[in-house]
Amino acid sequence: MIKPNESLFSASHRGKHRIYIGMAPGVGKTYRMLQDAQALKEEGIDVVIGLLETHNREETAEQAEGLEKIPLLEVNYQNKSLKEMDVEEILARSPQLVLVDELAHTNVPGSVREKRYQDVEYLLKSGIDVFSTVNIQHLESVKDLVTKITGIVVRERIPDRLLDEADEVVVVDVTPEILQERLEDGKIYDVHKIEQSLTNFFQYRNLVALRELAFREVADNLEELAEEQSGKKGSNGIQERILVSISTNPHSSRLLRRGARLVSQLKGRLYVLFVSDPDRFLTKDETLYIEMCESLCQELGGEFLRVSHSDVVKTITEVAQQYHITQIVIGQTRQSRWKLLLKGSIVQRLIRSLKDIDLHIIATTNN
Repeated sequence: MIKPNESLFSASHRGKHRIYIGMAPGVGKTYRMLQDAQALKEEGIDVVIGLLETHNREETAEQAEGLEKIPLLEVNYQNKSLKEMDVEEILARSPQLVLVDELAHTNVPGSVREKRYQDVEYLLKSGIDVFSTVNIQHLESVKDLVTKITGIVVRERIPDRLLDEADEVVVVDVTPEILQERLEDGKIYDVHKIEQSLTNFFQYRNLVALRELAFREVADNLEELAEEQSGKKGSNGIQERILVSISTNPHSSRLLRRGARLVSQLKGRLYVLFVSDPDRFLTKDETLYIEMCESLCQELGGEFLRVSHSDVVKTITEVAQQYHITQIVIGQTRQSRWKLLLKGSIVQRLIRSLKDIDLHIIATTNN
């Protein structure tokens, strides 16, 4: 748990947030959340369920018995009636604590807020405490790593800052062997999905890697908390500043996430730089891609910098000096032999220009 000495139900304007995180579906996040909620109800805490996904798991449904459920909001979309969490109804009910499952969920198009985590932030700002659940693969910065591990692209993601800003993070863990047994016993998915799951996402090696990732992520948060309590910001007292240089290359978002992981591990600050060529107009698709990278940068808590200049290396050097950058993340570049003979590679020029800054050259080919 993060920040165990701070009372979750202390009186303050902003609500407290506890996140239950695990390596995969079926580890028992929702079950544990409901258990804790039942115990708090016994102590006199006013608890309601804002959104619960049992996935037809009987044991989970049993844990919810006796807890008040806020009726879901019906939303019409493409001639279908879909249901979402009714945030306004929760606010009107004004409980001390609300339970919200599947934090990374994307709301029905046309909803007041696009993502469920934004609904949760709205509830927190209104002074209501929230328990929520999420799997490690839904963190924005690990998207590329999870794809590499599992071969699956996770579409629904949350900003890493939610984990950093949470008042408590509870890791709900079982061994990969037990999780596979639960799957085979039909306790996670319907029978017709079991074989496919075992040969895809729920492969043993995938579960081992995701489990390690979940523990590592929470360990980083614990280390950060210890540093805050001791007043230390790192061994040398200097905050790392990571600069990610992006382009219109479709792999730039991968560089951005890699930089964000470095920032998280080093407890530093993130800067993202796009150097636009003043003699070249971006296409519509390129413009949209750079806007997406800027939005991603902001979600990851970084500062986006856009500079118009014909010399990329000179611009990176000047920005690095201006913002006191300590490490730079760039992608592999494919330059013609003619350009290499005339100017040398971008990496070589950066090494010559930046004597005291570490360079991370990231492969940008598909894995």
